[in-house]
Amino acid sequence: MSVHQSAKRITTQVLAEMKANGEPIAMLTAYDYSMATIVDQAGVDVILVGDSASNVMAGHETTLPITLDHMIYHASSVVRAAKRALVVVDLPFGTYQGNSKEALNSAIRIMKESGAHAVKLEGGHEVKESIERILTAGIPVMGHLGLTPQSIYKFGTYTVRAKEEMEADQLRADTKMLNDIGCFAVVFEKIPAHLAQEASASVACPTIGIGAGSGCDGQVLVLHDMLGITQAFSPRFLRRYLDMGEQMNGAIQQYVKDVRSRDFPNESEQY
Repeated sequence: MSVHQSAKRITTQVLAEMKANGEPIAMLTAYDYSMATIVDQAGVDVILVGDSASNVMAGHETTLPITLDHMIYHASSVVRAAKRALVVVDLPFGTYQGNSKEALNSAIRIMKESGAHAVKLEGGHEVKESIERILTAGIPVMGHLGLTPQSIYKFGTYTVRAKEEMEADQLRADTKMLNDIGCFAVVFEKIPAHLAQEASASVACPTIGIGAGSGCDGQVLVLHDMLGITQAFSPRFLRRYLDMGEQMNGAIQQYVKDVRSRDFPNESEQY
């Protein structure tokens, strides 16, 4: 039996064993109880309560506006649903950059108030002190390198990162640093596949790719994107497994039609 099949509950240790055993890690986002229940029951290993909630749940253009209180609310809903998956929560913009004490306090609030299992934060050497301080409290940390959406105004674009050798070298160094200081996993977002594969092979901790090729130890997508609920976002790395947006639209249109024609409720649907 494989590592993930034999695990009643996915932990950071299980993920490390999955990498060592060559078993790919499946990760998806979720932000509410109902969707997280379905994701968990479907066998996903890691549920990310992403700051992408800022986009898909609240309608913001970027991930920057979402607050720590919002993230705790979403995380609490997901934790109540997750019976097997490891629940990782994004530290939102402004809660960890440049102040390791604030970073620790933010991480502690997420763990205490939501019951989540780990936190994720973006960046490499520039957030090393914050990560180390969080780790000293016994809180597992997932790193995030490559395209870091909280830095969108610095980059100016959502294009592929680390194509130039200087940035690629920095990513290699940051990957090793995150592994060495104790991060249990690292997300690579929108970087060349060959670089992600090389960096993955250089560290013991699992790597999770999103637009980073098949050489990572696992993959993550935003749930609303892969189900086709969101339609505007359509990068190369996104595979849509359903066109739920269109199906939901059709169902709702039919409901409206049935109400207007007085077909709903019929005799068997009333008391």
